[in-house]
Amino acid sequence: MDPPTLRKFFERFRILIIGRANAGKTTILQRVCKTQEDPDIYDSAGKKIDPAVLMASRERGVHDIENEMVFRSNPGFIFHDSRGFEAGGHSEFDKVNDFIVRRSQEKRLSDRIHVIWYCIPMDEDGRSFTNGEVKFFSQCGTGSIPVIVLFTKFDALYDDEFAELISQGVSRKDAEALVPQRAKEAFANGPQLKLLYNRHNQRPPRCHICLPDMDKDDADCGPLIERTAEVLDDDTLKQMFVSTQRTNVELCMRYAVELSLAKHLDFTQTISSRIFGKSDCQIIENLGGWFPRASVRFTSDHLC
Repeated sequence: MDPPTLRKFFERFRILIIGRANAGKTTILQRVCKTQEDPDIYDSAGKKIDPAVLMASRERGVHDIENEMVFRSNPGFIFHDSRGFEAGGHSEFDKVNDFIVRRSQEKRLSDRIHVIWYCIPMDEDGRSFTNGEVKFFSQCGTGSIPVIVLFTKFDALYDDEFAELISQGVSRKDAEALVPQRAKEAFANGPQLKLLYNRHNQRPPRCHICLPDMDKDDADCGPLIERTAEVLDDDTLKQMFVSTQRTNVELCMRYAVELSLAKHLDFTQTISSRIFGKSDCQIIENLGGWFPRASVRFTSDHLC
């Protein structure tokens, strides 16, 4: 699909984010959209919801997964939020499952859920999977929608590793430097991943990612952006996601070369002579699709 057609029929990339209360979902979305502001919320008809009305509904325990969250800093993303399954038990699971199945069957690509981020916090109260989470990964009908597990608040695991290193006589300075890698290594052999990728698990995620320190202003969500792009099998979805995110321009450049430029190049010619041939303006247009906020100007010698 060429860039103009892509943007005409596929205006926004849609993500479902699932997780318990205090799993750090909003913080992650703010980092992805490079903002500190709260999102605007719209109902399924596209009408903006008054924050006071929304707060009153939440206080009554009412939550609508159909509502759309949009950050002004990056309106190219639409987020749907599920509160997880501890609050509503079987009924909440059924609502989420129905939503995913229905959205996966939408005729319009722009109305489908394109990826699911499932947040599981690693602070003291959240290190064990709930029954609802186990059920999701064994029974939920996610179909072809890629699921990525986000182990949020991963820095909560650092304290145990730090104490262990100190007990071994390691200096505090060295321990602080060693802790992140030690925590990842210990986690790789821990019960969470064994449960997640159990061979009896019918709906394992495509991958997982550990996210520490997301509450810090300089938090890096780059790894999340990269892994999400990697699990998108469809090149149209991949281009839409990569060109919508605004945190990693290097990722745009990489995929522009790998998926758009490389297929057109005749490596017996120089890149400049191949690109700027009269019949090759389509290449420039295809490359531009990865950078929708950039403009391209041709010199008089290279008019299409």
